[in-house]
Amino acid sequence: MLVMLSALAAMAISGFSPALAAQGPIKVEIVKTDEGWGLLRGGEPFTIAGAGGDRRLKLLKESGGNAIRTWGAENIDQILSDAHDNGLGVMVGIWLMHRAPDGGGFSYSNPADLAAQKERVRQAVLAYKDHPAVIMWGLGNEMEVNGNDTPELWRHVEDLAQMVKRLDPNHPVATVTADIGGGKVENIIKYAPSIDILGINSYGGLRSIPERLKATGWTKPYVVTEFGPPGPWEVPSTEWGAPVEGSSSQKAEHYKASFEGGVKAAKGWCVGSFAFLWGNKQEATPTWFGMMLPTGEKTEMLDVMKRFWTGKEPAQRAPLTSPLTVSGEGLKRSAKVTASDPDGDPLAYTWVLKEEVKEMKYAGEGEQAPGVLWTRPGGATLDFDLPGPGQFRIYVTVRDGTGRAGTANFPIRVK
Repeated sequence: MLVMLSALAAMAISGFSPALAAQGPIKVEIVKTDEGWGLLRGGEPFTIAGAGGDRRLKLLKESGGNAIRTWGAENIDQILSDAHDNGLGVMVGIWLMHRAPDGGGFSYSNPADLAAQKERVRQAVLAYKDHPAVIMWGLGNEMEVNGNDTPELWRHVEDLAQMVKRLDPNHPVATVTADIGGGKVENIIKYAPSIDILGINSYGGLRSIPERLKATGWTKPYVVTEFGPPGPWEVPSTEWGAPVEGSSSQKAEHYKASFEGGVKAAKGWCVGSFAFLWGNKQEATPTWFGMMLPTGEKTEMLDVMKRFWTGKEPAQRAPLTSPLTVSGEGLKRSAKVTASDPDGDPLAYTWVLKEEVKEMKYAGEGEQAPGVLWTRPGGATLDFDLPGPGQFRIYVTVRDGTGRAGTANFPIRVK
C-alpha cells in the first residue's frame, strides 16, 4: 500500500554535497547475540524508531524518532541531507515495477525489462551508498500484489540483492511485502536468500505478525516498514459499501496495540518500525492515514508513538475523540461526537460535509479528493440538511488551540 510511484517516472539522481560525501558512510551491521537479532550503526546499537514521510523532520526528531523511509530513490538528495541534518537515518527504497494484472507493460519474464530495472537500481546505489544518512536499502514495495508473487520476480530480487551487496558492503538489503500471507515469504526464502531483512507492511494484522511469520520459516530479522490504522479494505462497510473510518482515538489505540504486539513483543527479531504516515494523504478520506491533519495539527496517533519512542508522556496531548454517530432520515440529519481534552484545554468543533470519494484507488494513487459542500463551526452535536440524493460523509475536527486535534467522520447515503 502506500505511496505509489509512477511507473513512467524518470530517475533523477544528482549526487549529494561534497561536505557530506567527505563524511563517508556510516556502516550498519546486522548482529546476533543471545538476545536475538539487532543492528549496529557506527558500532552502536540502533533500533529503528521511524516514520514514513519526509516533511517536518525536526518534529520527528523532537518526538523521539530516529529514521524515515522512502519508497523510491528519485530526487532524494535533499531528503537525505535534511534527514542527516536532523540526526535521522534513512531506509532508502528503490522502486521496483509492478507487473500489470493483465500481463501488459513491465514483465518479470522479459530480459530487457529486467536489465533496465537492474541498471536503474545500480545507479541509485552508486549515487547514495556513501551518504551518511543511509541505513539500509529497500528493494521494492509490494510488487508481489495482484498475483505477481512468482519465482521470476523473486529470482530478479535475488539478482538485485547480490549486486547491491557487491556495490555497497556497508548497508543491509531488505525487500518489502504487503503483509506476509499467500506463500510470499516462503518464496523469498527459496528464491531470494541474499535478502538480509524482511520489510513488512501490515495494518490490521500487525499484532499477529510474529506468530504468523514464525510459521513461514523466516529466521532472519524483520522490520515493520508500514503500520497504522486498519485500512479501508479491512474495516466494516455500510450496506452500500462505504468503509467506516475510526475516530482518531480509535486509530491511536490501534497504533498502540499494533506496536506492542508486532514490534515491541518481538524484540530480538524485529529491528524496528516505521509508523505510517508522518504527514497526511488522500486515501478513502483525507484523514484515514496520517499522524497529522492536512491543516498541520498533531493527532493522538503522534502522541502514542512519541510515548513509545521517548518512554515519556507528551507534555501536551491531543483531544480524545469518540466515533461520530448520525441519526435521522432523508435530508434531515443530526450528528454527535464526544470529545475531551487531557490537558483541560477548551475545544472548538468544525463540521464539514463532503461528497464521498467517487473512485477509490490502490494506495490512494491519483484519488480525487472529495468536494466540500459546506463548513460550519459548532459544538459536539450538529443538526444539518443534506443537499439531495447521493453519497456523502460528515466530518468533525476537534481542536484544542495548541496545534492538536481529534477527528471523526461517518458516511451517509440519501436514496
